[in-house]
Amino acid sequence: MKKINLYFMFFFAIIIVFNSCEKDDDTFTKSDTSDYSSSVVLDWIELTLQLTKETPGYSPPVAARVYGYSGLALYEGVRHGMSGYKSLEGQLTDFNVGTVPVADENAEYHWGAVANATLGVFLKNCFQTTSTSNLSLITDLEAQYEAQFRTEASDEIIDRSMAYGKSVGNAVLAFAHSDGQAECYNFNFPSSYIVPIGEGLWEPTSPTNPIPLQPYWGDVRPFMETNIEDLLPVPPPSYSTATNSDFYLEAMEVYEAVNNLTPEQKTIAEFWSDDPGNTATPPGHSYSIMMQILSDEGADLARTAEVYAKLGMGVHDAFISCWNVKYRYNLVRPITYIHDNIDDTWSIPLATPPFPEYTSGHSVQSGATAEILTDLFGDNYSFVDRTHIDRTDIDGSPRSFTSFYDFADEAAISRLYGGIHYRSAIDIGVEQGIKIGQNIATLQFK
Repeated sequence: MKKINLYFMFFFAIIIVFNSCEKDDDTFTKSDTSDYSSSVVLDWIELTLQLTKETPGYSPPVAARVYGYSGLALYEGVRHGMSGYKSLEGQLTDFNVGTVPVADENAEYHWGAVANATLGVFLKNCFQTTSTSNLSLITDLEAQYEAQFRTEASDEIIDRSMAYGKSVGNAVLAFAHSDGQAECYNFNFPSSYIVPIGEGLWEPTSPTNPIPLQPYWGDVRPFMETNIEDLLPVPPPSYSTATNSDFYLEAMEVYEAVNNLTPEQKTIAEFWSDDPGNTATPPGHSYSIMMQILSDEGADLARTAEVYAKLGMGVHDAFISCWNVKYRYNLVRPITYIHDNIDDTWSIPLATPPFPEYTSGHSVQSGATAEILTDLFGDNYSFVDRTHIDRTDIDGSPRSFTSFYDFADEAAISRLYGGIHYRSAIDIGVEQGIKIGQNIATLQFK
């Protein structure tokens, strides 16, 4: 009898264990994006900054476009693992519901592998004209993380995750290319553009660029129409050569600032110049700051995806909004006005960019960046910017800031120290950028 009872108890225990396993399978909690490290994305951002610097044609507007759409692709790729987060479909211009493939809610995904595949397919397309060695860096980075992730999950899960990531990357690429700018890096100076001629209008500041940079960029599709339609700032001061006019006085401020430049002001001018070809451009500087903060914060993949998407869309729309204003007013640059009306021997510490003056691109994109990062990380967020720490051609020593607005103000005023912009383009440009950041904050991520 005891023997029968022992068999019964053993059999009953097996049934309990079996049923328990079945229950565990049925109620299996799929991994959350926040369970994953952001290192894969931070490494992709670092490589993107390098590619932007080293690939011909990646002017600031072009670079901002890549940052914007790659951030959107990343977010849409991993948001299925972010409880309570929504797609941005139906919220962005022409980004219709059904554009992005939907993940299988009953399947398990490795969200790091999804992010890796999404950014890999996206950046391979965006930087297909870069050097062979740089293309190898893209392939190598993707392969490095794939190998790592295969030690963390089954091949079935990794294969599914990679396939899904690639499908999202390709879907967002198709959406990006529907704006007509798939090869914008080849058309920075379109020969079809006829430069307006008239008093107070922009004139070439270098024989190398008789046509200004991206004159049609103000017509590029924004992520949010309100960032263009509702953000036309007040006109600049009326052009005048009268010595008591507001315009002349603004030009004199630039003239005197450059002539009396302190060593610190010269350092600031050079630190924020971020010239294409030598750096990842001004929007790249904003991305470098974002990357440093995410790294310092130890942000997880979910947090990183949200920050990346918001900042990317903000800087992208900042350049469209700014360029819309620039080519509406076609204002003459300080160096041209000062040579014609104040001092024809005047020189400045930086090269004047080849496009109209008002408003300042540095100011608009820095204002947008400051507003977005403040919304995400809070007021009075102190940080150190180490973007140029490895440069030897300028003083790239890290610079400390007590808030994101503090950095935006310094980046903006650097253009006065460099002899690049009048005061109104700087101050009004920052305000324009802040409004763009406020609009980004209205998007429903949750």
